[in-house]
Amino acid sequence: METPIAAITAFVLDEFLPDVGHGGLDPDYDLVAGGVIDSLGLLKVLAWLEATYDFPTDEVDVGPDDLATVAAMARLLAGARPQPATADAP
Repeated sequence: METPIAAITAFVLDEFLPDVGHGGLDPDYDLVAGGVIDSLGLLKVLAWLEATYDFPTDEVDVGPDDLATVAAMARLLAGARPQPATADAP
């Protein structure tokens, strides 16, 4: 199964940077400040996160900083999703 970082990177590259290879995007690169994603692009990313990860956009407060980098998007997903229970949990 593909990690969220890998899936988000692939989506961003496919949608916004088709000429960049899949190893050519640092997860901490600021996509907004770098001009890769604009406000409409942020909406597209948010819609993709919702569709791909069943991300609860109506239940989570999302700001531009949450979508500025691939790493920030992955942290947003991790914070919005319940953590799986472990075998040691009561």
